[in-house]
Amino acid sequence: MKVFVDGSAGTTGLRIVERLQVRSDLSVVVLPEEVRKDVEARKEAINGCDVAVLCLPDDAAKEAVGLIYNEKVKVIDTSTAHRTAEGWTYGFPEIVGCDEIKGSYRIANPGCHASGFIALVYPLRKAGLISAEEELSCFSLTGYTGGGKKMITEYEGTPGLFLSPRQYGLTQKHKHLPEMQKVCMLSAPPCFCPVVSSFPCGMEVTVPLFGKGKFGIEEVKETYKKFYTGKVVTFSEENESGFLASDKLAGKDGMTVSVFGSDDRMVAVARFDNLGKGASGSAIQNLNLIIGAEETTGLIL
Repeated sequence: MKVFVDGSAGTTGLRIVERLQVRSDLSVVVLPEEVRKDVEARKEAINGCDVAVLCLPDDAAKEAVGLIYNEKVKVIDTSTAHRTAEGWTYGFPEIVGCDEIKGSYRIANPGCHASGFIALVYPLRKAGLISAEEELSCFSLTGYTGGGKKMITEYEGTPGLFLSPRQYGLTQKHKHLPEMQKVCMLSAPPCFCPVVSSFPCGMEVTVPLFGKGKFGIEEVKETYKKFYTGKVVTFSEENESGFLASDKLAGKDGMTVSVFGSDDRMVAVARFDNLGKGASGSAIQNLNLIIGAEETTGLIL
């Protein structure tokens, strides 16, 4: 199978290429630096591969899809461009089903913050524990590598300047909100509070829940246990003596979902690597499914 990674110079693309190049079942195509942005070179590469993995800004990803004339080419887009678009499969196998991914030619990889929120909320919506009208909030801690090369340079090039965590997305118009709302079948997006901090990789997404006599913490636990029976996303009650480290799964491609608290007030928490299940690891998992490889091939779990 020939895989073309378009945009291999970014953090997500670099990790994908790094993981795929050591595999014997794939031939990885990466354009040389001098033609990396050349439209004709990209057009030839994207139509000559079996699977194209797009690690590009939104507009460039849309342009890349527009270059395709070979109807056999399958696409995994890691940008925001197609996550709520018609004709695209949302690339979260545990949510949409592995068979849905296997049969798709257009897969939109989930956003990192969105992955954690959806992993926590979707099973509760499916089980009827929370309604479409539920007013939800979401607090998400992320490592700085999710901000790309510019943010990495800021954090690693200016010691001491960015030591304290920084909240952003203050306008409540974060680019992950549309997919969070759509996939979880909510009538409104959550109130979302993303925070970037001074560790490189890791993510901890928290959704507060109020039982209000409708459900208790044990029902939430059982819902997660029944829903997540695979190898990549798993239920866990692990914590670090009453603490939850945001970088617990740094360097890994899995995700854990947990819930702590009481029947009245509880916090559902997803922990994973923002470049693992939040980006590159998720793309590789989707790639494995569409080429017929074992789902966890090349993943670090």
